[in-house]
Order: sequence, then structure tokens, then C-alpha cells
Amino acid sequence: MSKIAVVYWSGTGNTESMANKVADGAKAAGAEVSIFTAAQFDAGKVAGYDAIAFGCPAMGSEQLEEDEFEPMFNGCKEALRGRRIALFGSYGWGDGEWMRTWEATAKGFGADLACESVICADAPDAEAETNCEALGKALA
Repeated sequence: MSKIAVVYWSGTGNTESMANKVADGAKAAGAEVSIFTAAQFDAGKVAGYDAIAFGCPAMGSEQLEEDEFEPMFNGCKEALRGRRIALFGSYGWGDGEWMRTWEATAKGFGADLACESVICADAPDAEAETNCEALGKALA
């Protein structure tokens, strides 16, 4: 049984909803799943998981949340080298540039993006929920 961590930051609840769907998908595929907020996770926890799904909405001018999520994610970069990860999040404006930048950053420090990232505008609709569950299954 694989161990999957789902780590997220959510301001409005949209990314939290996505995180729960990712967890549901991983559990349905037989994985043991732990869900953390960004404040509850750090590099010391990375080794305890076979794969990690990270979720963060677009903030400001299409960037990661700067106070909790981005510092946590950057603090994990050495531990994530060669690790299977997946990315997801919601946005309220723009075209998803924050996700493309985030993917490039993760690949740049050697993380293995295990599947296609999932993004949605505002609250996740049925398609986004299905895609989140598929992301969880792919990590498991």
C-alpha cells in the first residue's frame, strides 16, 4: 500500500475541496492518505510518503500564497528531488500562469511531476472534481 500526502493551502475553501477529492481518489486506489495544511507540513515529513500532492490557489498576480504555502514548498525542495509529486489549485482570474510557473519551479529542482496538474476557475465543478480524483489515483 502506498502512502500519499495531500498538502494544501486554501483561502476560500476551493482548494480544500480539491484536496479532499484528491485524497478520495488516492484512497479509492488503495493508498493510505494523510491530509495536511501547509502550516502542518515541512521537509522533515517528505520521506514518510511515496508521493505528495500539493495544492495552492493563484494569489495576487498569479503566484503561490506567499506567507505559508510558498515558504513551506520552497523549504521542501531538496527533499522533493526525485520524488513523485502532483500539483493542483484554483484561480479566480488569469489563464493559469501560476500553475505553469509552479510546474517549471518543481521540475527545476528535480521533482517528478507524476501526472498532469489540475486547475479550475473558482469552485471545483464536476469535471474538476473528477480530475482531482484521477490525480489522486495516479499518485497511488
